[in-house]
Amino acid sequence: MPTGGPADERADGAARIGAMVGVLEGFATIAVIVAVGWLLADRRVLDESAQGNLSRLAFHVASPALLLTVMQRTPLDAVLSANLVTSLISFATVVGVYLVVARLRWAGASLGSRVIGGLSAGYVNAGNLGIPIALYVLGDVAWVAPTLLMQLLVITPIAMALFDSDARGERPTLGRSLRRMLGNPITLGAVAGLLIAVFDVHLPRVVAAPIDLLGAMAVPSMLVAFGISLRRGPRPAAGHTAGHVWTLVALKVALMPAVGLGVGLALGLRGQALFAVVVTAALPTAQNIFTYAVRYRREVNLARDAIFVSTFASVPVIVGIAGLFHAFAGV
Repeated sequence: MPTGGPADERADGAARIGAMVGVLEGFATIAVIVAVGWLLADRRVLDESAQGNLSRLAFHVASPALLLTVMQRTPLDAVLSANLVTSLISFATVVGVYLVVARLRWAGASLGSRVIGGLSAGYVNAGNLGIPIALYVLGDVAWVAPTLLMQLLVITPIAMALFDSDARGERPTLGRSLRRMLGNPITLGAVAGLLIAVFDVHLPRVVAAPIDLLGAMAVPSMLVAFGISLRRGPRPAAGHTAGHVWTLVALKVALMPAVGLGVGLALGLRGQALFAVVVTAALPTAQNIFTYAVRYRREVNLARDAIFVSTFASVPVIVGIAGLFHAFAGV
């Protein structure tokens, strides 16, 4: 039967347009909420103290509730795969490159500052942006689950332990790091959710409903606080930090998807699985990093600017990746 006729071309065009619309819808949702925060700050309804309060609310209450909810619903059988290994290697490679560059160009920075920089370079927005993009562009939210799990259960606990050690002026040791992990609300939320999933615990509705409601505050709180910072803080990617910001953005939206592509090919990923890895790696820096920066008072403007610029820069990158894979790999 002949193929490649007008009907196939129309279907291909519709799929391409659908993928691009999905990317733009995810970014537009975030932009609107950030704009609300900016407008509230501009009208002086909220100020810098509100930014801090919203960030603390997200860190201590809403984010742990959200992580518990997400982790207990994450399909573990879809997570333990080559995608997980690819995500971990991509993150480690990009952070390693950043630390080398930072040592040469920004020597003398504190441990907490280096952690913020490393997370800004490699911690992707797999939650509030990755989930809608996985749904609209990749066709299944499960594709982003490996990265989400890796970041929540491996990267975040380690980062929290380092932040806590830096805040207390202590040298990070294994024992101290483990204690810090177990006492951090972000880590506790993720671990609790994982345990609920592993042991197939069904929370009663009277418990689950308040947790879901608290978790629903996490993303809006982060984004409104971010919008306040854009209005009340210095102009993004300006001044003496501009070079640092653009270095982080280049690592995040250019190097990381390239590494993801290379590692995925080396591990035998092809087609939709490889497409998912590369698109996920190209996601911008997560808003969580701004919340951590505010909480630990480390490189707040750097984190804010890396998120802001990488979010805009990742749009054409993800659209381009979708177009290339559709044209050459048929996905």
